[in-house]
Amino acid sequence: MEIQRAYQPQLEVGRPTTREDSQLMAVAKNLEAAFLAEMLKSVGFGDTPESFGGGAGEDQFGSFLREEQAKRMADAGGIGLAESLFEAMSGYRNE
Repeated sequence: MEIQRAYQPQLEVGRPTTREDSQLMAVAKNLEAAFLAEMLKSVGFGDTPESFGGGAGEDQFGSFLREEQAKRMADAGGIGLAESLFEAMSGYRNE
């Protein structure tokens, strides 16, 4: 399954990217991925199906599937939460 980039953050506009900004953006993406993983969990993504499920092993590893899917979603642009978090954490506003 390939995730298409729906949203492209524009962090470089009017401001040079520094190493600190890159690290801060990485933290923001991790937070967005954690949020997305919780949302996926709440809708039942990665849960064991009632019939023909994989048993206890599938239950134990479903969280890894959700986390990886959420990371890929965040890397592909996510829902824009990472950019909002980045701006809030850095005090930078693109007006």
